[in-house]
Amino acid sequence: MAQALLSIQISPKVKAGEDVIPYVDRAIEIIKQSGVTYRVGPLETTMEGELDQLIDIVKQMNAAMFEKGSTSVMSHIKLVVDGQEGASIGRQLKKYPDGQ
Repeated sequence: MAQALLSIQISPKVKAGEDVIPYVDRAIEIIKQSGVTYRVGPLETTMEGELDQLIDIVKQMNAAMFEKGSTSVMSHIKLVVDGQEGASIGRQLKKYPDGQ
């Protein structure tokens, strides 16, 4: 399978008044532990790797939200698959080295 970029914003349903940040931190921890290249942004996190591996990471992230007590999870996903050059965070951001 081709190299892909997958951006995800995970939105677990939490109890009224409960902070969602520990859930998001857990989701990012799963990405970090996977070993894929990733970049955390203010609204979403982008991962780089083989499509099947990235989808598996998304599954693990969703499962972890339920393990922490969420009753439902919405995952907003953007996906780019490049079968020729392979999708790359570095190539996508080459024009913007300082993030501006």
